[in-house]
Amino acid sequence: MITLAEMAVQVLTTADGRAKTALGRKHAATWFAARAAGTPLPIGEASPPDQPARPAKPELLHPRDVPRRRPGSPTGRIAMLHAIAHIELNAVDLHWDLIARFRDPMPLGYYDDWVKAADDEAKHFNLLCDVLEALGSHYGAMPAHAGMWRAAEDTATDLLGRLAVVPMVLEARGLDVSPAMIALFRAAHETQALAAMEVIYAEEVAHVAYGSKWFNWLCGKSNQDPKEAFHTLVRRYFHGALKPPFNDEKRAEAGIPPDFYWPLVDDHGPAPTEMS
Repeated sequence: MITLAEMAVQVLTTADGRAKTALGRKHAATWFAARAAGTPLPIGEASPPDQPARPAKPELLHPRDVPRRRPGSPTGRIAMLHAIAHIELNAVDLHWDLIARFRDPMPLGYYDDWVKAADDEAKHFNLLCDVLEALGSHYGAMPAHAGMWRAAEDTATDLLGRLAVVPMVLEARGLDVSPAMIALFRAAHETQALAAMEVIYAEEVAHVAYGSKWFNWLCGKSNQDPKEAFHTLVRRYFHGALKPPFNDEKRAEAGIPPDFYWPLVDDHGPAPTEMS
């Protein structure tokens, strides 16, 4: 019988974006069907790759070398959608990596949450690919950010650090920037893009909440103060600073109170790269 960890590695080692997400969605359905039947699959152990397999395109560039997007034009909006699709594909791998990489046993609810998050991200990637193709483009048509996996590499041996940086910083940043992007597509009357972005925004709150929930659970288990641990880990692993404006309402809904992130605003560095 295949284990959940082996499923995760299969996704991580599949290069093509559409194939990766199709496989991930198939494995998620298998996991949840077994859970519903009361016969959960074994978690198992596997060896995830240091970096996930990636398609030949898009070309991955240093963040400073990625062409600036001008969202006021149709071409600029296509570039924005391409960038968000790239973030979503990275999120698929980041969530499956959370399942495969960390060997200490966690409650089954932890695996439920991250399989669900990975499944959502796969859906989001495909929605965005559909929009790009309807606009005469496709994922891989333009360069993309090469630094998305750095947070995973930096926290490869630290689950608490991974939860702090990926869902609670990078994905939370997606909550901050999504309303403005939704307004942009609404003003441009781009209905398919608008519908995709509204789905993504509605579902991303849960992903940030999963990070907050399990971060607090691990802190409680090790008798650490969650706020102090968050500050320490973000300063250790996140290469930048948190920059307002913040979506305080959605962050609170996801279980991240203001005293977690506002004290980090004074740190020096560029604004974080958002993850949707």
